Amino acid sequence: MYLEEGMLQMIGLSIIAGLGATVFMDIWSECLKRIFGVQSLNYGLVGRWVLHCLQGKVLHRNIMSAKPKNLEGVVGWIAHYLIGVLFALSFIFLSHMVSSSLLNPWLAILFGTLTVCFPFFVMQPCFGMGIAASKVPKANIARLKSLGAHVSFGVGLYLTLLCISIFYK
Repeated sequence: MYLEEGMLQMIGLSIIAGLGATVFMDIWSECLKRIFGVQSLNYGLVGRWVLHCLQGKVLHRNIMSAKPKNLEGVVGWIAHYLIGVLFALSFIFLSHMVSSSLLNPWLAILFGTLTVCFPFFVMQPCFGMGIAASKVPKANIARLKSLGAHVSFGVGLYLTLLCISIFYK
């Protein structure tokens, strides 16, 4: 069975939009680091978690004390970008389902903001950090950093889709 042309376009659009939004998020994070000294997430820890998950270990008391894995940095960055593509696919699919424009900046930013649920309720608890980083020192700062990163993803999602709409005409 072949995928419909519309489905292939949605997947292609999701890949470009997800990569673009994630690049924007990373640029935003790098700007915060250089200007204000704000440290971002070590994606090697994401890779360590993914690699441990593949061996059946999902929950950790403290991901930083979990056994380091070969190529965890590479795996972490790949996972980071794949998650961005999956988020973009979700946004595009949901926008299609509710007949909403992909070029509504407020919906893209709202969607990006809501994606913070993934680290708050899945990744951080699995890393041993508690729900919404409740077990880390300065939990509110950790929450704000996560929220800011995901808002920037929403902004990047909108800007990427806007650029695609301009250049794809």
